[in-house]
Amino acid sequence: MKTYDAIIVGAGHNGLVTACYLARAKRKVLVLERRYIVGGACVTEERTFPGYKVSTAAYVNSLFRPEIIRDLRLRDYGFELLERSPASFSPFLDGRYLMLGSDKQSELGEIAKFSRKDAQRYPEYEKMLERVAAVIEPTLGQKPPNVVRPSVADLIGMAKLGRGMQKLGPQMGEAVEILTGAARPILDRWFESEELKATLATDAIIGAFAPPSMPGTAYVLFHHVMGETNGKRGVWAYVRGGMGGLTQALAKAAADLGVEIRTEAEVARILVTNGAVRGVALSNGDEFSAAAVASNADCNVTFNKLLGREHVPADFIEAIDRISYDSASAKVNVALEHLPDFTALPGTQSGPQHRGTVHLCPDQDFIERAYDDAKYGEPSREPVVECTIPSAVDDTVAPPGKHLMSMFVQYTPYAPKSAPWNSTTRDAFADRCFDVVERYAPGFKNSVIDRQVLTPPDIENVFGLTGGNIFQGAMTLDHLFMFRPAPGYAGYRMPVKGLFLCGSAAHPGGGVMGAAGLNAAKEMLKG
Repeated sequence: MKTYDAIIVGAGHNGLVTACYLARAKRKVLVLERRYIVGGACVTEERTFPGYKVSTAAYVNSLFRPEIIRDLRLRDYGFELLERSPASFSPFLDGRYLMLGSDKQSELGEIAKFSRKDAQRYPEYEKMLERVAAVIEPTLGQKPPNVVRPSVADLIGMAKLGRGMQKLGPQMGEAVEILTGAARPILDRWFESEELKATLATDAIIGAFAPPSMPGTAYVLFHHVMGETNGKRGVWAYVRGGMGGLTQALAKAAADLGVEIRTEAEVARILVTNGAVRGVALSNGDEFSAAAVASNADCNVTFNKLLGREHVPADFIEAIDRISYDSASAKVNVALEHLPDFTALPGTQSGPQHRGTVHLCPDQDFIERAYDDAKYGEPSREPVVECTIPSAVDDTVAPPGKHLMSMFVQYTPYAPKSAPWNSTTRDAFADRCFDVVERYAPGFKNSVIDRQVLTPPDIENVFGLTGGNIFQGAMTLDHLFMFRPAPGYAGYRMPVKGLFLCGSAAHPGGGVMGAAGLNAAKEMLKG
């Protein structure tokens, strides 16, 4: 049996980050990946449509920690972020449109087309979010305190966090609302234009089985305004060559640091002896030994499938069982003959309407009605469709003259009541999404060359994400920071000696961030 200092289960971006930092500290590291390719849900695949580089799941980047890019010299390995300007385009059926995320003056002019009052308020709204971010963002790189059995260091950490909140002064209540509340009341309080509010509200529901009126969505909204691109705060970007450009760079960095990476190597069991991990066994029977194992999988996979509930305390299992994996997101990848020709801003040559995220959502009530269908167990009759067209910015992802679109869609229950997901129901839902795009860009359906439709069960089966939940579990307050994945176990060390969580199931949660992987590596290096 071959022996390593550490074994990483899963070669998603967090697992690769953990491996790199361990290897930098001269640890002998093995990474095992079930699929044929590294990257997890942050991947570029060329098998989907020949000649196209498809970001099968994750599709834009901003949250990935700049210190990781710097420490691992990822740009030397080909990682490149392509800024999007404008950030978003929201066409409306009355022929008007709203663009956000270009230069500040133009952005305020766009908002003023719908409400001068909102244009005046928008800079203050952004400042409010920045004030909250100044308190919250430092926690992304910290090990959360143990609130069940706090050490002196934990108590000091909680005191520092409290002092940070205290600095907000009268705005403290607003910060708490963002962390715990619903997005819609906040947006309604700040703005009057439904066009602006709908554009912002779509960011509050991405990956969540919730409408903007539900508590918890404000944090998802806030989650989307953190981060940076090339030093520019709040700017989202494409990765050149697709999202796999990030994980391939990580894999190259890992290889140069001496990490051994094996693909098509499915871990079947995490091996335990006398309450401590001793390695892993693959589905083909191969075994590898290590005194430290870090799982990049979610808690359901890690503890119910790979480890076994008998190895962990009952209170821990009860807490893990409370994690919600409800998901209502679908991903549709589309190969196109040409760019969409939007009625609100015509043209099939690459223009500002094609570069950022295209929001096809007229108002917040539209989102609420879409959720109502899912709430009762059915896919939305009128789905909320968010489109990105990376080929409008990155000419490497599609053949010359052709284009590539990603649709991220809400709401699609994991198990619809009327009929299970199969090729017929999957295609019927995709047709519904295409009908939405067609209203705003007539001729779109005739431009489609091919498509790939991923419902929550498909996302689960392909990427090993329970329930198709892209965050590896709910991002509500009871499952964030010191409560992720469970109170008393938020410090990346799990109840079994030598077992760690290094993925989105741990703090700070979902998104292509890398922070969980870095934080877990720091804990593993403490021994």
